[in-house]
Amino acid sequence: MFNCKTIRLELRANKMKWSKSNNKRIDPEMRNIIDALNTSDYKPLACCCGHGKYPITIIVKCNLGIFELVSGKSIPRKKRFYVRDKQGYYYIPEVHENGKRKK
Repeated sequence: MFNCKTIRLELRANKMKWSKSNNKRIDPEMRNIIDALNTSDYKPLACCCGHGKYPITIIVKCNLGIFELVSGKSIPRKKRFYVRDKQGYYYIPEVHENGKRKK
């Protein structure tokens, strides 16, 4: 089973490159969305398709700050957006209704 983590995107010669550093990659279901966001004013920082357990989440940065694009919720940090549950799935506490950020 694959668990997604935050991603890093690089644009080179107008082509998106998936970073292989630290085993980070984009979920296949999210690639077209991330590609489209790279041509907008939103800079994708992280994403996860939810793997059928959690909602799709896309963390973006723009002139308004950092927020989760689908829910519109503001994210008060610059990294470590996702928390792992007991089954090994990643989610964003601010987006998941029962989620609480572990400190």
